[in-house]
Amino acid sequence: MTKDLFDITDRVVLITGGLGQLGCQFTRALLDRGAKVAVLDVRADEAMLDSSFEDAVDDGRLLVVATDVTERKSIEEALVEVNARLGVPYGLINNAALDAPPDALAEENGPLETYPSQSWDTVMAVNVKGVFQACQVVGGQMADSGRGSIINVSSIYGLVAPDQRLYEYRQTEGKPFFKPVSYATSKSALFNLTRYLATYWAGRGVRANTVTFGGVFNNQDQRFLEHYSARVPLGRMAREEEYNGAIVFLLSEASSYMTGANLVVDGGWTAW
Repeated sequence: MTKDLFDITDRVVLITGGLGQLGCQFTRALLDRGAKVAVLDVRADEAMLDSSFEDAVDDGRLLVVATDVTERKSIEEALVEVNARLGVPYGLINNAALDAPPDALAEENGPLETYPSQSWDTVMAVNVKGVFQACQVVGGQMADSGRGSIINVSSIYGLVAPDQRLYEYRQTEGKPFFKPVSYATSKSALFNLTRYLATYWAGRGVRANTVTFGGVFNNQDQRFLEHYSARVPLGRMAREEEYNGAIVFLLSEASSYMTGANLVVDGGWTAW
């Protein structure tokens, strides 16, 4: 029988920010393919999972651990629990991130000239330092075991500049919005962090890749949806489950010769 290149059965995968919109999708997709999943989230509580995850929790394939990725000790403690209950990780998905949506507080979405330095520090602590520390702790153990796959989740706004025209409709309401510089900068930092990890651990069996995702539909303002969709060759935002395939691919043997790369899944946004 031909081996399934996309088989990830029994592989232990950690997902930071695993209770978010995409995190839940990744968790469901991996469980469906037989993986064991540890959800690491600062808000973590099994009660926050919907009922569809109950069986996975009951049979020990899904673990939820309260983890603050900005604190190395918190990640270390989470890893101890993962080791005890699931085993040594094969995969790490660095999905936890802070963003400022269009309905964020005014000081979070104002012009560059007055963007608060404290907000910059807060975003960088999660989006860059948090990823770095998770890679240090979890990736280090993966390297000791001689195998593993790290996936750092980036954004089109890390690859190209935010299109501030998408938010101009808010000016008619007296509520100007600018996609913050911290988000774009933090997401672009992941590309070279990934390349560094890929070359640093190449000889120890650990691969590291970045995924660059476009916007995901989440009942946004209709005016935003229209403006965004007009910028995408496929003419729409992504459905939340449409990124699962990229995640499964990078955790499986189908991508065994792929490291230090950036996999772009954006509906064609960056093709224009």
